[in-house]
Amino acid sequence: MSTIAGLEQGRVSKREFVQRVARRGKLPLGVTQQVYDAFIEELIDLVSKGNKVTLTGFGKFYPQEHKGHRVRFADGDGSTQIDDYTVLKFSATRAVNRSVAGS
Repeated sequence: MSTIAGLEQGRVSKREFVQRVARRGKLPLGVTQQVYDAFIEELIDLVSKGNKVTLTGFGKFYPQEHKGHRVRFADGDGSTQIDDYTVLKFSATRAVNRSVAGS
């Protein structure tokens, strides 16, 4: 993986990401931060209600259900039970995956 000047290799913080988007879009940082926050809040709100969010040309965000299970390592005797839970999943389009692979 290549290193970007000023960034920790392999990791971009939220702050750095928002700053980079603001520069790329030639937008005020405050506006970009508001849009970022609203985007994330709306995405989580929609997916938590069971919706799939498709961003044409980018990919799909969707909820994925997981069954509960016993955990052996939490208390040592295998009696701890994890309830069913839902996670946020993302599936990129082929074009996006090709772009990432080509970088």
